[in-house]
Parts: sequence; structure tokens; C-alpha cells
Amino acid sequence: MYLHLRAVHPSALRNSTTWLQRLFEDDWDTVRHRIDRHREEMLDGHYLDHELLYAGAQVVLGGHPVSHPDPKTSPFLLLTAAQVTRVAEFLTDADFEALWQEAREELLKPYGDTATEPEVQGAFAAAHRDLTAFYERTALYGDAVVKWLIQ
Repeated sequence: MYLHLRAVHPSALRNSTTWLQRLFEDDWDTVRHRIDRHREEMLDGHYLDHELLYAGAQVVLGGHPVSHPDPKTSPFLLLTAAQVTRVAEFLTDADFEALWQEAREELLKPYGDTATEPEVQGAFAAAHRDLTAFYERTALYGDAVVKWLIQ
């Protein structure tokens, strides 16, 4: 499972689950190109751990849910352009070290003892930089964000 985030111009945003699902059907080369341009981002199966790091901010799981027609499939989450701007400001202003220290104990639990801390902290720091770049670029363009947990 991974959480997929995609920037979308607000005028193009649709409340149709078919349209929303199509947003995430591009081939890997296209997705990678958008990731490189900070127009798309992905968090691996540890996305809930990132939610711990951000203590309830809408960075990871926030957004208006739009149910998928298949009840076994996760809903889409939509952030408006205004919400994206608030998330971008939160991430830009956030002190990663302070966030890490606040959530450190909980974040290290699934990864073993403190011997793994440098590697785990480095992975979270890299994801934080990527998410910050994604949200900053998205806010700069005035775009919304669609998120989907893909299994």
C-alpha cells in the first residue's frame, strides 16, 4: 500500500470517482516525471507513521473524502487550494528536528531499537523534504491536491 498525492488545477477538479481514479492510472515514467517536478508525490506503506510526525496536520491524511464505488477501496481525499497553501506554510515553517523529537519514540517502535534511528530519521527527513517541495510547488501554482491510498 502507498499513499499517492497529485496536484490538480482547481478548475479541472471533478467530484467523479471515475475521473479521480483516472488521475492515478498513468504509467510509471509519467508519474516519475511529475514527481521530479514536484507535481506528484508518494508515501510508501508507512504513511501512517508520517501522520504521527505531523501530529494531525493535513499533510498526509487530511482532506474531504470522496467515497470510491467499491466499499473495499479507500476513499479519495481532496484538499482545496487554500488548504494546500496552509499545509505548505506548515511544512515550510516546521522544524523537522522538533517534529522528530516530539514523535521519536512512537516513530522508532516499528523499526526496532535506537540503533536504527539514524537510518529511520534520515528516511523521514527525506520524505519531509519531498512533501515540503510538493506542497510548496502546488501552493505556488494555486492547485488543489487529490490523495488516494492505493493497495
